Amino acid sequence: MTTSGTSGTTSPPAAEDPGLKRVLGPRLLILFVIGDILGTGIYATTGKVAGKVGGALWLPFAIGFVVAILTAASYVELVGKYPKAAGAALYTQKAFKVPFVTFIVAFMVMASGLASASAAARAFSGDYLNELTGDALPPTLVAITFILVLAALNLRGVSESVKTNVVLTVVELTGLLIILAIGAWAVLGGDGEPARLTEFEADGTGYALLTGVLGATALGFFAFVGFEDSVNMAEETKDPTRTFPKAIFIGVAVTGTIYVLVALVSSLLVDYKTLSGSSGPLLEVVKAGGVDFPHKLFALIALFAVTNSALINIMMASRLCYGMANERILPRAMSRVLPHRRTPIVGIVFVSLLAVGLVSTGEIEGLGDTTAFLLLCVFAVVNVTVLVLRRDPVDHPHFRAPTALPVLGAITALILASPLADRPAEVYIRAGVLVAIGVVLWGVNKVVLRTRGED
Repeated sequence: MTTSGTSGTTSPPAAEDPGLKRVLGPRLLILFVIGDILGTGIYATTGKVAGKVGGALWLPFAIGFVVAILTAASYVELVGKYPKAAGAALYTQKAFKVPFVTFIVAFMVMASGLASASAAARAFSGDYLNELTGDALPPTLVAITFILVLAALNLRGVSESVKTNVVLTVVELTGLLIILAIGAWAVLGGDGEPARLTEFEADGTGYALLTGVLGATALGFFAFVGFEDSVNMAEETKDPTRTFPKAIFIGVAVTGTIYVLVALVSSLLVDYKTLSGSSGPLLEVVKAGGVDFPHKLFALIALFAVTNSALINIMMASRLCYGMANERILPRAMSRVLPHRRTPIVGIVFVSLLAVGLVSTGEIEGLGDTTAFLLLCVFAVVNVTVLVLRRDPVDHPHFRAPTALPVLGAITALILASPLADRPAEVYIRAGVLVAIGVVLWGVNKVVLRTRGED
């Protein structure tokens, strides 16, 4: 980020960068983290996770909770040491000082956010929307329109986006509490099938069971992604070194607990085959709960939830572009902000166009699994950078994770990213294409820098 310099500088005023506004306090950041984690994952992919694991739906979410806590500890330490935008890219550069590796990590983070936003757009155009309209609207057209509307909201400003996030977070939390209330009512009334909670879809035992559970956990981990996005808001957060530890840990703990409980209720009330066949699985839970709750109202709540996920992911991807541009990993134009709104206009337009392209490459499950795979690879790197950067002390106090946590975080992330997780080939192909696009962009940027004599 450029500064105005001393009073004797000859730099013209037009070169000054006003930077980003610090508008996030502790409460807003906690809600931001919770809102970022909640949403598409639990509302739309619960059924797909059930299709992989069977009635023991709660197990993948419980394992995912543990993996998320391990990596969250690493992010908390790193954002406390380096409270700047760019997140994993910044940490990778400081640890290894290899610009190409830094760029690939940064691009994978951005691509994962856009894959997540695209999964949310697909979820928005599915069963929840059909419950309201009565007819199936063209899903791709709906999804693209959805992305463009959220891009326009992001251009309005971070304050407007975060305030919208607060409202949507309350709404989506309400929807999940409704599921838990319906589950409690059904169980107290003697309904539900407890035997389902220990049923596994995979035939046999041993390796088949292991890969089935790991595959379900890898997909279910999509529901936990989001806490890593919040570190990209470091330059828009008040006192980030003190604010982030509480916000991230509370956010992951609250959402993890809710996820496990929702998974238990879903499996108790609905057969896993019914859940796996729906893009609106929690609506199936409402219908099976024996409570006269308006189906259309719950569908509307679910639409708000997936909207929140997409809104935050587009916001975070654009801030990541802003941070990378300031680090000269992307062209400097990516750091351009609107003069009055002070939002990264070029970054928002760029990531929104990429999201529109991704919408046409797959359905909810494939896009969600792609998101999780890309982030698990990044999480493995981030957990290693924590250990490497222990050699780089800073002059202010910050949270320090016990060494065992990043070690276990790296191991578990690599296991879930490996072929043991039994994910479809399309996920690896899509991720590979995205990384290849990143390599091309890296080469173009290097040529531009050399032409300008800045390399």
